[in-house]
Amino acid sequence: MLYPKITCSRYLVNLSGVWNFKADYEEEGYKNLWYKNGLKDYELMAVPASFNDITVDARLRDFVGDVWYEKKIVISKHWQEENVFIRVGSASHNSKIWINGILVKEHIGGFLPFESNVNNEIKSGEENHIVICVNNELTWQTLPPGESYYFEDVEGNKKKKLKQQHDFFNYGGIHRPVYLYSTPKTYIEDIIVKTDFEENLGIIHYEVIANEIAEEIKIEVFDEENQLVADSIGASGKIEINNVKLWKPNNAYLYEFVANIYSNLKLIDQYNLNIGIRKVQVVDGQFLINNEPFYFKGFGKHEDMDVKGKGLDDAINIRDFNLLKWINANSFRTSHYPYAEEVLDLADRYGVVIIGEVPAVGMLGKAVPAVGELDGVFTENKINNETLKEHIRVTREMIARDKNHPSVVMWSLANEASVMEPNAEPYFQKLVEETRKMDDRPLLNVNLMLIEPGKCKVSKFFDVIGLNLYFGWYSERGDIDSGKKRLIKWLRDCYKADKKPILLAEYGVDTVAGLHKEPAIMFSEEFQVQFLKAYHEIFDQLPFVIGEHVWNFADFMTGQDIVRVDGNKKGVFTRQRQPKMAAHYLRERWGNVENTYTKQLYVGGEE
Repeated sequence: MLYPKITCSRYLVNLSGVWNFKADYEEEGYKNLWYKNGLKDYELMAVPASFNDITVDARLRDFVGDVWYEKKIVISKHWQEENVFIRVGSASHNSKIWINGILVKEHIGGFLPFESNVNNEIKSGEENHIVICVNNELTWQTLPPGESYYFEDVEGNKKKKLKQQHDFFNYGGIHRPVYLYSTPKTYIEDIIVKTDFEENLGIIHYEVIANEIAEEIKIEVFDEENQLVADSIGASGKIEINNVKLWKPNNAYLYEFVANIYSNLKLIDQYNLNIGIRKVQVVDGQFLINNEPFYFKGFGKHEDMDVKGKGLDDAINIRDFNLLKWINANSFRTSHYPYAEEVLDLADRYGVVIIGEVPAVGMLGKAVPAVGELDGVFTENKINNETLKEHIRVTREMIARDKNHPSVVMWSLANEASVMEPNAEPYFQKLVEETRKMDDRPLLNVNLMLIEPGKCKVSKFFDVIGLNLYFGWYSERGDIDSGKKRLIKWLRDCYKADKKPILLAEYGVDTVAGLHKEPAIMFSEEFQVQFLKAYHEIFDQLPFVIGEHVWNFADFMTGQDIVRVDGNKKGVFTRQRQPKMAAHYLRERWGNVENTYTKQLYVGGEE
């Protein structure tokens, strides 16, 4: 799916701004035909934004169910001869769109775009009534999984609640921009670009997919000085660039790939795409970018901020990339769902390496943070074949959206699933088989610290093993030395069991900004620094550890719980993007650790 943009042949209307809004507390929206008759007694709501923190109403903050958005707009008469589409960047979690009372699109999933051709429903030159209903409920067949249920409050009123499996706030609403856009009748539907290089020769394999047979398709490639460096004729082919400039971590170089459709020598449609030429492989236990070893330095993140929740915010995103540069990070994982395309565009430009993750988080028999014994969850009644179909569909949607981003070097297919269960093995085998048909990037699975070394049934299907380890925090609480001893044995044993490179996908501690203690105690800024230093001493001794992603980049909101004080405080930065002590320590460490960092030292003669 191509991101909508204005070109010489396409037009675009951004519907971001203030919409009419109403939460369906009485479950009457469908019965009273709100999608057709409009909203009465509505309030105002920002789009894009989560609805939860905008008002001061606790009932809305914790609401589970349908919320309704309404917008009226007039579009130009010039669109009458064009294809017209409506596109939502994301809405959590399940959505329906009506145009002038007619249902045009339904979509399941809260973190990927969906669109529909509305030629027959939209009225050019007249006012159009757009209604979007968004529901934030989850089931065991959605990603992420969860359960909705009714309960009676003290006054006997029935209310709906959500039992979520994931440890971040279940924000709802329209989280990314809503667009109306036009294309010509014959237009470019998709572009697929795969890159390689041989010495100084850049190689682009491409395919341009049109909605109908095009008379002529011409490709032009421009460098960053806007000089034409290569061209080609045809819907698919191979383009070579002499003296190529590669896309590299922290040193991005982007070419502009321009696809043109002609008919009778007249330009019909044009779409331009920023691409980077680079190669990604896992070879002999190393992660290679452009044939050089790559060491991941960075974070797990969240799309999360004050007031707007998960709503797209360009200022926050640019601030985050500036902080990543300041702290000498080179990468992050889109934990625990695909982030906005606008974020990936920035990663392409800044040269930040991305691990794209599907929203398969919380596939456990208990909610996270999970402690103690895990219950069976890969069963007929919970994570089952229907879930697998959804998992494959969402993975396909993510790859279809993000496939051309040079910053995306690996796909993460699950975070902290109950992968020691026998039924998890055929589930993930099928998932991996289908994913490898979609794309050739390396695949990652991220394991919970309760999955003991050698007990994971699915590691054999993946290229890189991700581990979320918190020894000295969730176990050996406050005892960093004991946690450190357990950590080195755990990592050694995991490598012996699977013989795959290991990425520390999460490690860290909750830290209250401004809390200082000497000697250090849990939750103090000093403890966070000591914890990270202890882990790094171990990582530096183990050559099979190919990277370190601290949990988390910034503090983020969670549901209310006795183990969470106004959210998760494991951020190296506060939720307002200000540094804690650990940020300064990491800046120094990562400034001294090269992107191509490799280790030769062995501990006790063992890898």
